[in-house]
Amino acid sequence: MPRVEPAQARNSLCDNESAGSAFPPRYNAGMNSPAPASRPNLTVLILLAAVVAAFGLWLGTRYASAPAQPKLASALLYPEARAVPDFGLTQANGKPLTLADWRGHWNFVYFGYTTCPDVCPTTLAELKSVWAELGKRGVQDKLRIDFISVDPERDTPDALNRYVSFFSPDFIAATGTDAELTKLTRSLGLIYSRTKKDDGSIEVDHSGTIVIVDPQGKLVGLFRPPFAVKDLVDDMATLAATKR
Repeated sequence: MPRVEPAQARNSLCDNESAGSAFPPRYNAGMNSPAPASRPNLTVLILLAAVVAAFGLWLGTRYASAPAQPKLASALLYPEARAVPDFGLTQANGKPLTLADWRGHWNFVYFGYTTCPDVCPTTLAELKSVWAELGKRGVQDKLRIDFISVDPERDTPDALNRYVSFFSPDFIAATGTDAELTKLTRSLGLIYSRTKKDDGSIEVDHSGTIVIVDPQGKLVGLFRPPFAVKDLVDDMATLAATKR
């Protein structure tokens, strides 16, 4: 058996050290190679891709089927129409006012009270000008303006009739019990309150917006003050030409 010289043994060890390790090269290659991707991770990625694709399809179908909103100058339209619960009020002429009366035309509803010192008469004066312009455009038959009092104790049918007729005999005036008024205003996103002071006077607070109810009797948007007559006319005429 041939004898290995000490020098040869040392050279073999140095060769291995110069390769970066005292272990055989094949062992190091196995330790440093990247681990293959696990099958569970791949499954999760596939499931996530499927979920994202399904959501994209649902979103595309949802918005593709939604009707395009008309371009309006100042009216704010909700992304989706909101249902309005049935209600029971009384018009100034003694006839009932219910949700059925709002179906078949576009409704622009303003809440206030006849002894309001500033906001209510200003708004109704603007609506008077708007109504006259809409008459010139020949679209009044598709529209309706309602004034609803939130002060039923003082706003009798006679007081309501005289007040609203001053602005336009075409405007509908109505009021009702606090239970009905509260139900209706809340469903329309509005608020009101009455406070009796020590001197016996009554202070009334109410929202100043004009709500928009479509021909199906659903809440679809609103006008926020301050109001511009031209914008109101243009937007109401545009809505009159919009099918619902």
